[in-house]
Amino acid sequence: MDRRDFIQKTTVGAVALSLPVFPDYAASHRMGIVVHSYGFRWNSKADSPAYPAFTDALSLLEHCHQIGAGGVQVVVNGWSDDFAKKVRTRREKLDMYLEGSIGLPKKPEDVSKFEQDVRNAKEAGAHILRTVCSSGRRYEAYHSAGAFQDLRKNALASLKLAEPVLRRHKVKLGVENHKDWRAPELVGLLKELNSEWIGVTLDFGNSMALLEEPMTVVETLAPYVVSTHVKDMAVEEYANGFLLSEVPLGKGISDVPKMIDLCKKYNPAVTFSLEMITRDPLEIPCLTNDYWSTLSSVPGAELAQMLRLVRQHAYPSGLPRTTPLSAENKLAAEENNILECLAYSRDKLRLT
Repeated sequence: MDRRDFIQKTTVGAVALSLPVFPDYAASHRMGIVVHSYGFRWNSKADSPAYPAFTDALSLLEHCHQIGAGGVQVVVNGWSDDFAKKVRTRREKLDMYLEGSIGLPKKPEDVSKFEQDVRNAKEAGAHILRTVCSSGRRYEAYHSAGAFQDLRKNALASLKLAEPVLRRHKVKLGVENHKDWRAPELVGLLKELNSEWIGVTLDFGNSMALLEEPMTVVETLAPYVVSTHVKDMAVEEYANGFLLSEVPLGKGISDVPKMIDLCKKYNPAVTFSLEMITRDPLEIPCLTNDYWSTLSSVPGAELAQMLRLVRQHAYPSGLPRTTPLSAENKLAAEENNILECLAYSRDKLRLT
């Protein structure tokens, strides 16, 4: 199949978009792993024989293959032509998919480096790339409506610089909902770009930080999905709002099987990449004034709905925390969480 057409259904109308299907891009049905799942182990300085550091895409590929993952999504930045070819050779032998994570050009003089990274990613076998538009979480990085509007303007400019490169190399880019865009805002950005080469890297849990119910986010963004960050979320009240944590699949509040099915409905070729980040809970200070400096248009009913959800779904024995753990135990907890998620994906999601 060379191309397939589907209708993107949104609350403001219907937009047709053609998604190219790449015959040489063998998408695996097995769950893959996002490099950020290995926040402790990636370039780790810990001297751990049990959990040696991953220093590049090759070492990540090897380990993920050993534990039964179907592929990886990994940062592509400054790869040499020779390294890209090594990644392709090993990836093909292991029969795994590869997706890249890439930074956007901020100004015209950045385009040549961006294009080289795209070229190397494609040489390694990645036809799907993921990016983010913000350097930080919305409620931490932006403190006025004007500052957030500047983010939108700059993001649009960067994506317009990137689009001709993506089109020329026939590589798709997914913009992540990265605790920056609420789902309708991201849809608006994509409609303004109006490019078949730019869609969404759909994160299953991030947007709770912006008071969006997870299933509503997936329903809104799934028509645009080109890649995914699969996760399950748990919550807990605290004085200024609520705490938010990734937890092993099946242990949180998200209906992960339904989310998977929705993504498949709109893009049958989409891969599912686990982003199980083992860390202390994130503070979502939604009861502070500063939190609302860029979110004044969000109805109070959505705040009430989220706080009600938090109170109804207290995590048994409290959210997990990593600060008290030794370096070795952090590495062990990270690996165990990933293995538990892979087992769930095989046994419950039938991603085999």
